[in-house]
Amino acid sequence: MADPAPLKLLLVVAVALVDADGRVLLAQRPPGKTLAGLWEFPGGKIEPGERPEETLIRELAEELGIAVKEACLAPLTFASHAYESFHLLMPLYICRRWEGFVQAREGQALKWVRPRDLAAYPMPPADRPLLPALVDLLGP
Repeated sequence: MADPAPLKLLLVVAVALVDADGRVLLAQRPPGKTLAGLWEFPGGKIEPGERPEETLIRELAEELGIAVKEACLAPLTFASHAYESFHLLMPLYICRRWEGFVQAREGQALKWVRPRDLAAYPMPPADRPLLPALVDLLGP
């Protein structure tokens, strides 16, 4: 029996934006996208030649209309998850400072959530393992 073809590795990066009240921003995947309706941390695919921090700065400006400085992004943990057709590797950064006001610029729903309540939101399988590190850092 032949070995199955190796899964393509997909690199994406995500960020836990934390507001002054210690809440974390979740974004709901809009209808028509894969995993629509599930809640996730903002972020996106790392483009060729791009560093993860550059991806987050670009994605946060596009998706949420905020400006983030690289010095305000701190790596926290990562997820490694095998989906059916690809393997996802996703570093999670934490960010407590940005300029501008968070707004949904791509039709997605947004919600500020207390760390203890994050597990109540349906999430993609790769996002779930990130929750304990966030709760450990931020407290309930």
